[in-house]
Amino acid sequence: MNYSWRIILLFTANILPLASTQANGSVALLENSQVGQQPMLLIVQAAGGDTYKWAIKPKEQPAAAKPETPQKTTYFQRARSYATTPESDPPRYVRNMAKTEYPIFKDLHWLDFGVDHRTRFELRDDDIRRNNLLTDYPFLLRTRAYVGIKNILDPFRMAVEFQDSRGYNSEFPRDNRDWNPYELIQTYGELYFKDALGKDDLGNNRPIRIRGGRMAWEAVDRRLLGNNQWRNTTNNFEGFRVTFGQEANDWEIDTWGVQPVIRDIDDFDGRNKSQWFYGAIGHWRKWSDVITIQPYFMGLKQDDREGRQPERDIYSPAIRAYGVLPRTNIDFDLHTIYQFGRDNGLKKSAWSYLLEFGYTFKHDWKPRLSAFYGFVSGDRDPNDNVDNRFERFFGFARPWSPDDYIVMENIKAPKIVFEFSPHKDVSIDGGYSWFWLASDTDRFNNLLNISTPNPFNRDATGQSGDFIGQSINARVNYKLTPLVDTTIGYSHFMNGEFTKNRQMAALGESRDSSNFFYVEVSIRAFK
Repeated sequence: MNYSWRIILLFTANILPLASTQANGSVALLENSQVGQQPMLLIVQAAGGDTYKWAIKPKEQPAAAKPETPQKTTYFQRARSYATTPESDPPRYVRNMAKTEYPIFKDLHWLDFGVDHRTRFELRDDDIRRNNLLTDYPFLLRTRAYVGIKNILDPFRMAVEFQDSRGYNSEFPRDNRDWNPYELIQTYGELYFKDALGKDDLGNNRPIRIRGGRMAWEAVDRRLLGNNQWRNTTNNFEGFRVTFGQEANDWEIDTWGVQPVIRDIDDFDGRNKSQWFYGAIGHWRKWSDVITIQPYFMGLKQDDREGRQPERDIYSPAIRAYGVLPRTNIDFDLHTIYQFGRDNGLKKSAWSYLLEFGYTFKHDWKPRLSAFYGFVSGDRDPNDNVDNRFERFFGFARPWSPDDYIVMENIKAPKIVFEFSPHKDVSIDGGYSWFWLASDTDRFNNLLNISTPNPFNRDATGQSGDFIGQSINARVNYKLTPLVDTTIGYSHFMNGEFTKNRQMAALGESRDSSNFFYVEVSIRAFK
């Protein structure tokens, strides 16, 4: 009964014809009431003791103000494809000190700083990369620290990044995949002209950045240029890099000419003076709500160093396009690459194409299901004076397989991946992959090939077959605290006919499968 008078009032106000009466005095707006899904009723009371009430009919109600769409501030759109996002510059663990959780640093807007440590335990059972089929239990430790100075000395900027990489408890000798202590992986100076090319249509500065020194960075989808965040050691280079525009702009061009740094596990690293790696990447983001286009070119020139390494001139034009189909939840990532030139006296003719389509379901967990197919050419005929083996330059292998077995060379690889996030601090992904040799007469790069190269990873006759194997894997990432990330992963690899036949030829024994399990903990200095 407490609401009876309100029901009667609303009923009366909606069905009785009412006359509008002008009354002296001020008009006060009473509380709004709402019944079911009807528009709110405005109750007006006139002064003077007599009360007149009326309702505004729904069709006469003023239109509700629509929430403002957030103003677009950047053209950049991240690719949704699996494991293809390049590491940021500066790296993810780095923070601008003025933006950290500590008020004492609020004036240090000119200082970027970060410290990060990662420990990973691995269990590798019958690792097909090794010449011995056994179970290994390595512990991998990596510590990084970064200091960057900007703004205060503009246009001059600089950065230094230190890394210490070590591996323990392994059954195998040390190698530069896991071991590279006390190294400076970045030491560069930079001239940064923040608005040298004006502004884009969103008002973002279009800068020019000229960088020289020792550098580590990733580009495109990381498959040809990556610093290998997964591996315990890092790809880096010495030389120059010039960038026109920035990530937020509608277009950007990144160019470089560098010499790779040779990772020396006993002495301080130095550059390979007989090798140059160069290239240019364009980014067209004007239509990035639908598609981002990345045409690019990479090249590798290698001298023979008095007969100690082959002479090579490899040129690699390519184009990548990714985005989301309009008015759908379907994303795509399409990539094609061609290579030509000369490689150790042979004509180079190699190619690759990569296709990925994904669908993100409308659910709070943001589940995404994707299908990928990658083709990377191998040498068709070892006797035709043409080398069809694709050159992967300095790429990141992990997008191909989580156990690090597969690299971007002589491979056909369909894959299905499922990703979701049941909590803001938890992400889970897993997949199923199949692997064939693109050419059954060329090598499987990583088979029997870690630490000590083994010629048995190739059967020039093609009689060992072409099926490498299949893999099922899963991974869970959990942010334990704002400063601590944990990851648990597992991969089961089922050996195919080629893998087992070549193991038998090289070792006199083979395995049906291998297992890889790991637990990883990363600790940062700042949120």
